[in-house]
Amino acid sequence: MRNILVVDDDPTVSEVVTGYLERAGFAVARAADGPEALRLAADRWPDLVVLDLMLPGMDGLEVCRTLRERGPVPVIMLTARGDEEDRVLGLEIGADDYVTKPFSPRELVLRVESVLRRGAAPPAPAPARAAGITLDPAARRATRDGRELSLTVREFDLLSHLMRHPGRAHGRESLMREVWGWEFGDLSTVTVHVRRLRGKVEDDPANPRLIRTVWGVGYRFEPGDAEEGDPDA
Repeated sequence: MRNILVVDDDPTVSEVVTGYLERAGFAVARAADGPEALRLAADRWPDLVVLDLMLPGMDGLEVCRTLRERGPVPVIMLTARGDEEDRVLGLEIGADDYVTKPFSPRELVLRVESVLRRGAAPPAPAPARAAGITLDPAARRATRDGRELSLTVREFDLLSHLMRHPGRAHGRESLMREVWGWEFGDLSTVTVHVRRLRGKVEDDPANPRLIRTVWGVGYRFEPGDAEEGDPDA
């Protein structure tokens, strides 16, 4: 049974989300603030965290950042509909997905299942190697020039997809469908993840040579040398 940590200071939201997740077969722990969430995570490391952005005292961004420093764990953030800047920041510090309030609890359960399914991803294909990067899907481990890369679930899946189709232009809609498993969604999610991934695999993220922008289309992975990168996502 997968363990989910739900962090929300609204008892009604927390209770409803917990009920839906438990009926879907998950074991759920609940926290009303950041310090309690970190204590629960230390006692029993969760398989996934559903994390409200607006928490008293220690906000969701800081909780997410601290969790990511302790170890890899998928995070789905709950945000207010108008907080686009905070949503982007959440993705940049390691959240794998976000759901805007008000939301359908059934949709949230589907998002949880999708993130966990992508994280497990059996059976794993053979390791991929290009441009000094080695990707081992079985171990969910990525290295560049022997140095381990700290990637979120989505970043790992995105890099894997790009590396397995070198030289191919991928539209944002296609990446959302193939990597996230969504038929529709906010395409800025793809943009932010590409930006984060560049920051981890490029020598100069401002002038990327591996993950190139294809104007009017999306992105292309170029394992060979490139004359000049393109900073825009």
